[in-house]
Amino acid sequence: MAVPKKRTSKAKSRSRKANWKREAYFNSQKALSLAKSLLTGRSTSFIYINNTNEIT
Repeated sequence: MAVPKKRTSKAKSRSRKANWKREAYFNSQKALSLAKSLLTGRSTSFIYINNTNEIT
């Protein structure tokens, strides 16, 4: 017969949620920084081909 598992404490679940949000925040900061460097044209660590002269 199936037995229910023990309940996860609020502290543990809040800690996991905080870590998840913290990781998402840092990833968003990296993405924003990369976007800013691409806009300024000073990006050296990311290869980006700007095709503004495409034939439509």
